[in-house]
Amino acid sequence: MLGCWRAASALSAGRGRWGGCLCGRRCFSMAKSKFEYVRDFEEDDTCLPNCWIVVRLDGRNFHRFSEQHEFKKPNDDRALQLMTRCAQTVMQELEDIAIAYGQSDEYSFVFKKKSRWFKRRASKFMTHVVSQFASSYVFYWKDYFKDQQLLYPPGFDGRIVLYPSDQNLKDYLSWRQADCHINNLYNTVFWMLVQRSGLTPVQAQDRLQGTLAGDKNEILFSEFNINYNNEPLMYRKGTVLIWQKINEVMTKKIKLPKEAEEKEVEVTRTRTKVVPLHCDVIGDQFWEEYPEVLAEDS
Repeated sequence: MLGCWRAASALSAGRGRWGGCLCGRRCFSMAKSKFEYVRDFEEDDTCLPNCWIVVRLDGRNFHRFSEQHEFKKPNDDRALQLMTRCAQTVMQELEDIAIAYGQSDEYSFVFKKKSRWFKRRASKFMTHVVSQFASSYVFYWKDYFKDQQLLYPPGFDGRIVLYPSDQNLKDYLSWRQADCHINNLYNTVFWMLVQRSGLTPVQAQDRLQGTLAGDKNEILFSEFNINYNNEPLMYRKGTVLIWQKINEVMTKKIKLPKEAEEKEVEVTRTRTKVVPLHCDVIGDQFWEEYPEVLAEDS
Protein backbone atom coordinates (compact mmCIF):
# COMPACT_ATOMS: atom_id res chain seq x y z
CA MET A 1 0.00 0.00 0.00
CA LEU A 2 3.03 2.27 0.27
CA GLY A 3 2.97 2.88 -3.47
CA CYS A 4 -0.70 3.84 -3.31
CA TRP A 5 -0.02 6.34 -0.51
CA ARG A 6 2.80 7.90 -2.49
CA ALA A 7 0.61 8.17 -5.58
CA ALA A 8 -2.14 9.80 -3.56
CA SER A 9 0.34 12.30 -2.19
CA ALA A 10 1.51 13.06 -5.71
CA LEU A 11 -2.03 13.69 -6.91
CA SER A 12 -2.77 15.99 -3.98
CA ALA A 13 0.31 17.95 -5.02
CA GLY A 14 -1.05 18.21 -8.56
CA ARG A 15 1.47 15.80 -10.08
CA GLY A 16 -0.54 12.62 -10.69
CA ARG A 17 -3.71 11.08 -12.11
CA TRP A 18 -6.06 8.21 -11.39
CA GLY A 19 -4.84 4.84 -12.60
CA GLY A 20 -4.77 1.12 -11.97
CA CYS A 21 -2.78 -0.58 -9.24
CA LEU A 22 -1.72 -4.14 -8.46
CA CYS A 23 -3.45 -3.90 -5.08
CA GLY A 24 -6.76 -4.11 -6.97
CA ARG A 25 -8.06 -0.74 -5.82
CA ARG A 26 -8.56 2.53 -7.64
CA CYS A 27 -5.26 4.17 -6.83
CA PHE A 28 -3.14 6.91 -8.34
CA SER A 29 -0.40 6.54 -10.95
CA MET A 30 2.36 9.02 -11.57
CA ALA A 31 1.95 11.21 -14.63
CA LYS A 32 5.40 12.82 -14.62
CA SER A 33 8.60 12.40 -12.68
CA LYS A 34 12.24 13.31 -13.01
CA PHE A 35 12.98 9.68 -13.85
CA GLU A 36 10.84 9.59 -16.96
CA TYR A 37 13.81 10.50 -19.18
CA VAL A 38 14.81 6.82 -19.18
CA ARG A 39 12.02 6.18 -21.68
CA ASP A 40 14.16 7.94 -24.27
CA PHE A 41 16.44 4.89 -24.28
CA GLU A 42 13.70 2.74 -25.80
CA GLU A 43 14.17 2.09 -29.50
CA ASP A 44 11.45 2.82 -32.01
CA ASP A 45 10.57 -0.65 -33.31
CA THR A 46 7.41 0.32 -35.19
CA CYS A 47 6.87 -1.95 -38.18
CA LEU A 48 6.71 -0.30 -41.59
CA PRO A 49 3.14 0.40 -42.80
CA ASN A 50 1.45 -1.66 -45.52
CA CYS A 51 3.64 -4.70 -44.89
CA TRP A 52 2.71 -8.22 -43.88
CA ILE A 53 4.11 -8.82 -40.39
CA VAL A 54 5.33 -12.38 -39.94
CA VAL A 55 6.23 -13.74 -36.52
CA ARG A 56 7.99 -17.12 -36.69
CA LEU A 57 8.67 -19.07 -33.54
CA ASP A 58 10.83 -22.15 -33.11
CA GLY A 59 11.23 -24.61 -30.29
CA ARG A 60 14.42 -24.07 -28.33
CA ASN A 61 16.59 -27.20 -28.25
CA PHE A 62 13.60 -29.37 -29.20
CA HIS A 63 15.88 -32.21 -30.32
CA ARG A 64 16.72 -32.81 -26.67
CA PHE A 65 13.14 -32.05 -25.58
CA SER A 66 11.69 -34.64 -27.99
CA GLU A 67 14.14 -37.32 -26.85
CA GLN A 68 13.49 -36.79 -23.15
CA HIS A 69 9.74 -36.84 -23.71
CA GLU A 70 9.93 -39.90 -25.96
CA PHE A 71 8.47 -38.42 -29.13
CA LYS A 72 7.81 -41.00 -31.82
CA LYS A 73 10.14 -40.84 -34.83
CA PRO A 74 10.01 -39.58 -37.52
CA ASN A 75 6.69 -37.91 -36.65
CA ASP A 76 4.66 -37.78 -33.46
CA ASP A 77 1.00 -36.97 -34.06
CA ARG A 78 0.56 -35.86 -30.46
CA ALA A 79 3.33 -33.29 -30.70
CA LEU A 80 2.16 -31.96 -34.06
CA GLN A 81 -1.45 -31.68 -32.92
CA LEU A 82 -0.37 -29.94 -29.71
CA MET A 83 1.60 -27.38 -31.74
CA THR A 84 -1.49 -26.74 -33.86
CA ARG A 85 -3.71 -26.38 -30.80
CA CYS A 86 -1.33 -23.75 -29.40
CA ALA A 87 -1.28 -21.92 -32.73
CA GLN A 88 -5.09 -21.88 -32.83
CA THR A 89 -5.10 -20.36 -29.36
CA VAL A 90 -2.72 -17.63 -30.51
CA MET A 91 -4.94 -16.80 -33.49
CA GLN A 92 -8.07 -16.71 -31.33
CA GLU A 93 -6.39 -14.30 -28.93
CA LEU A 94 -4.85 -12.13 -31.66
CA GLU A 95 -7.55 -11.92 -34.30
CA ASP A 96 -5.49 -9.77 -36.67
CA ILE A 97 -3.60 -12.89 -37.75
CA ALA A 98 -4.73 -13.69 -41.29
CA ILE A 99 -3.02 -17.07 -41.70
CA ALA A 100 -0.55 -19.30 -39.90
CA TYR A 101 1.66 -22.14 -41.08
CA GLY A 102 3.37 -24.80 -38.98
CA GLN A 103 5.62 -27.80 -39.28
CA SER A 104 7.73 -29.75 -36.81
CA ASP A 105 8.56 -27.40 -33.90
CA GLU A 106 7.93 -24.10 -35.69
CA TYR A 107 4.94 -21.91 -36.52
CA SER A 108 4.65 -18.72 -38.57
CA PHE A 109 1.91 -16.18 -37.86
CA VAL A 110 1.00 -13.60 -40.50
CA PHE A 111 -0.56 -10.35 -39.30
CA LYS A 112 -2.65 -8.32 -41.73
CA LYS A 113 -1.03 -5.54 -43.69
CA LYS A 114 -3.32 -2.94 -42.16
CA SER A 115 -3.04 -4.23 -38.60
CA ARG A 116 -2.77 -1.54 -35.94
CA TRP A 117 -2.39 -3.94 -33.05
CA PHE A 118 0.17 -2.84 -30.45
CA LYS A 119 0.72 0.29 -32.58
CA ARG A 120 2.67 -2.05 -34.90
CA ARG A 121 5.51 -2.42 -32.41
CA ALA A 122 7.63 -5.42 -33.41
CA SER A 123 8.56 -6.33 -29.84
CA LYS A 124 4.89 -6.42 -28.83
CA PHE A 125 3.92 -8.66 -31.74
CA MET A 126 6.74 -11.09 -31.05
CA THR A 127 6.45 -11.29 -27.27
CA HIS A 128 2.66 -11.67 -27.30
CA VAL A 129 2.82 -14.51 -29.83
CA VAL A 130 5.68 -16.40 -28.17
CA SER A 131 4.37 -16.05 -24.62
CA GLN A 132 0.83 -17.07 -25.58
CA PHE A 133 2.14 -20.06 -27.52
CA ALA A 134 4.53 -21.25 -24.80
CA SER A 135 1.94 -21.00 -22.02
CA SER A 136 -0.59 -22.84 -24.20
CA TYR A 137 1.93 -25.63 -24.82
CA VAL A 138 2.17 -26.30 -21.09
CA PHE A 139 -1.57 -25.80 -20.51
CA TYR A 140 -2.70 -28.26 -23.21
CA TRP A 141 0.12 -30.80 -22.78
CA LYS A 142 -2.02 -33.34 -20.89
CA ASP A 143 -4.73 -33.22 -23.55
CA TYR A 144 -2.35 -34.84 -26.02
CA PHE A 145 0.30 -36.66 -23.98
CA LYS A 146 -2.08 -38.06 -21.33
CA ASP A 147 0.12 -39.92 -18.82
CA GLN A 148 3.42 -38.62 -20.22
CA GLN A 149 4.68 -36.17 -17.62
CA LEU A 150 6.06 -32.82 -18.73
CA LEU A 151 9.58 -33.02 -17.33
CA TYR A 152 10.53 -29.37 -17.72
CA PRO A 153 9.12 -26.20 -19.33
CA PRO A 154 9.64 -25.93 -23.10
CA GLY A 155 11.21 -22.81 -24.56
CA PHE A 156 10.50 -20.97 -27.81
CA ASP A 157 12.29 -18.16 -29.57
CA GLY A 158 10.81 -15.79 -32.10
CA ARG A 159 11.76 -13.47 -34.92
CA ILE A 160 9.83 -10.93 -36.93
CA VAL A 161 10.12 -10.20 -40.65
CA LEU A 162 8.20 -7.75 -42.85
CA TYR A 163 7.08 -8.60 -46.38
CA PRO A 164 5.86 -5.68 -48.53
CA SER A 165 4.00 -7.55 -51.28
CA ASP A 166 1.52 -10.41 -51.50
CA GLN A 167 3.98 -12.32 -53.69
CA ASN A 168 6.70 -11.94 -51.05
CA LEU A 169 4.35 -13.47 -48.50
CA LYS A 170 3.37 -16.33 -50.82
CA ASP A 171 7.05 -17.05 -51.46
CA TYR A 172 7.76 -17.05 -47.73
CA LEU A 173 5.05 -19.61 -47.03
CA SER A 174 6.20 -21.64 -50.05
CA TRP A 175 9.73 -21.63 -48.64
CA ARG A 176 8.55 -22.97 -45.28
CA GLN A 177 6.45 -25.68 -46.94
CA ALA A 178 9.33 -26.70 -49.21
CA ASP A 179 11.48 -26.91 -46.07
CA CYS A 180 8.84 -29.16 -44.49
CA HIS A 181 8.96 -31.54 -47.48
CA ILE A 182 12.76 -31.68 -47.60
CA ASN A 183 13.14 -32.30 -43.86
CA ASN A 184 10.32 -34.83 -43.62
CA LEU A 185 11.56 -36.88 -46.59
CA TYR A 186 15.04 -37.01 -45.08
CA ASN A 187 13.77 -37.89 -41.61
CA THR A 188 11.43 -40.58 -42.92
CA VAL A 189 14.26 -42.38 -44.71
CA PHE A 190 16.73 -41.77 -41.87
CA TRP A 191 14.52 -43.33 -39.20
CA MET A 192 13.55 -46.26 -41.41
CA LEU A 193 17.25 -47.05 -41.81
CA VAL A 194 17.73 -46.81 -38.05
CA GLN A 195 14.58 -48.53 -36.84
CA ARG A 196 14.14 -51.24 -39.48
CA SER A 197 17.56 -51.76 -41.01
CA GLY A 198 19.46 -51.56 -37.74
CA LEU A 199 21.87 -48.84 -38.83
CA THR A 200 23.32 -46.49 -36.26
CA PRO A 201 22.44 -42.80 -36.65
CA VAL A 202 25.94 -42.13 -37.97
CA GLN A 203 25.69 -44.96 -40.50
CA ALA A 204 22.26 -43.75 -41.66
CA GLN A 205 23.61 -40.25 -42.07
CA ASP A 206 26.52 -41.54 -44.14
CA ARG A 207 24.15 -43.60 -46.27
CA LEU A 208 22.06 -40.53 -47.11
CA GLN A 209 24.91 -38.13 -47.70
CA GLY A 210 24.76 -36.73 -51.21
CA THR A 211 21.42 -38.37 -52.08
CA LEU A 212 18.71 -36.51 -53.96
CA ALA A 213 14.95 -36.64 -53.43
CA GLY A 214 14.61 -39.38 -56.07
CA ASP A 215 17.25 -41.49 -54.32
CA LYS A 216 15.45 -41.20 -50.99
CA ASN A 217 12.12 -42.12 -52.55
CA GLU A 218 13.76 -45.17 -54.14
CA ILE A 219 15.22 -46.32 -50.81
CA LEU A 220 11.83 -46.04 -49.16
CA PHE A 221 10.06 -47.95 -51.93
CA SER A 222 12.62 -50.66 -52.71
CA GLU A 223 13.80 -51.39 -49.16
CA PHE A 224 10.74 -50.65 -47.03
CA ASN A 225 7.83 -50.83 -49.51
CA ILE A 226 6.83 -47.27 -48.63
CA ASN A 227 5.42 -44.89 -51.23
CA TYR A 228 6.30 -41.49 -49.82
CA ASN A 229 3.35 -39.90 -51.64
CA ASN A 230 1.03 -41.98 -49.47
CA GLU A 231 2.42 -40.58 -46.23
CA PRO A 232 -0.05 -38.37 -44.30
CA LEU A 233 -0.40 -34.85 -45.70
CA MET A 234 0.21 -33.38 -42.25
CA TYR A 235 3.75 -34.80 -42.38
CA ARG A 236 4.47 -33.83 -45.99
CA LYS A 237 2.67 -30.47 -46.23
CA GLY A 238 2.57 -29.18 -42.68
CA THR A 239 -0.48 -27.37 -41.28
CA VAL A 240 -2.17 -24.22 -42.58
CA LEU A 241 -4.50 -22.32 -40.24
CA ILE A 242 -7.11 -19.97 -41.67
CA TRP A 243 -10.36 -18.37 -40.52
CA GLN A 244 -13.51 -20.02 -41.85
CA LYS A 245 -17.23 -19.71 -41.23
CA ILE A 246 -18.54 -22.95 -39.77
CA ASN A 247 -22.16 -23.97 -39.23
CA GLU A 248 -22.60 -25.44 -35.77
CA VAL A 249 -25.65 -27.43 -34.75
CA MET A 250 -26.60 -27.20 -31.10
CA THR A 251 -29.54 -28.31 -28.97
CA LYS A 252 -31.55 -25.60 -27.26
CA LYS A 253 -34.54 -25.77 -24.96
CA ILE A 254 -37.39 -23.44 -25.93
CA LYS A 255 -40.97 -23.01 -24.84
CA LEU A 256 -43.41 -23.08 -27.72
CA PRO A 257 -46.68 -21.15 -27.69
CA LYS A 258 -49.55 -23.07 -26.09
CA GLU A 259 -47.07 -25.65 -24.81
CA ALA A 260 -46.73 -26.27 -21.10
CA GLU A 261 -43.27 -27.84 -21.17
CA GLU A 262 -40.01 -26.82 -22.79
CA LYS A 263 -38.99 -28.65 -25.95
CA GLU A 264 -35.51 -29.41 -27.25
CA VAL A 265 -34.86 -28.20 -30.77
CA GLU A 266 -31.77 -28.11 -32.96
CA VAL A 267 -30.46 -24.66 -33.79
CA THR A 268 -27.84 -23.91 -36.43
CA ARG A 269 -25.59 -20.90 -36.02
CA THR A 270 -22.63 -19.67 -38.02
CA ARG A 271 -19.34 -18.99 -36.28
CA THR A 272 -15.93 -17.97 -37.54
CA LYS A 273 -13.30 -20.41 -36.32
CA VAL A 274 -9.64 -21.22 -36.89
CA VAL A 275 -9.56 -24.27 -39.14
CA PRO A 276 -6.51 -26.48 -39.83
CA LEU A 277 -5.79 -27.55 -43.42
CA HIS A 278 -3.13 -29.90 -44.77
CA CYS A 279 -2.75 -28.68 -48.30
CA ASP A 280 -0.34 -27.21 -50.83
CA VAL A 281 0.31 -23.46 -50.63
CA ILE A 282 3.04 -23.34 -53.27
CA GLY A 283 0.70 -23.52 -56.26
CA ASP A 284 -2.13 -21.16 -57.15
CA GLN A 285 -5.05 -23.38 -56.15
CA PHE A 286 -4.98 -22.52 -52.44
CA TRP A 287 -4.91 -18.76 -53.07
CA GLU A 288 -7.70 -19.00 -55.64
CA GLU A 289 -9.83 -21.03 -53.25
CA TYR A 290 -9.23 -18.75 -50.26
CA PRO A 291 -8.81 -15.20 -51.67
CA GLU A 292 -10.00 -13.71 -48.36
CA VAL A 293 -6.62 -14.52 -46.77
CA LEU A 294 -4.94 -11.74 -48.74
CA ALA A 295 -7.95 -9.40 -48.86
CA GLU A 296 -7.22 -6.12 -47.10
CA ASP A 297 -10.72 -5.92 -45.65
CA SER A 298 -10.83 -9.53 -44.43
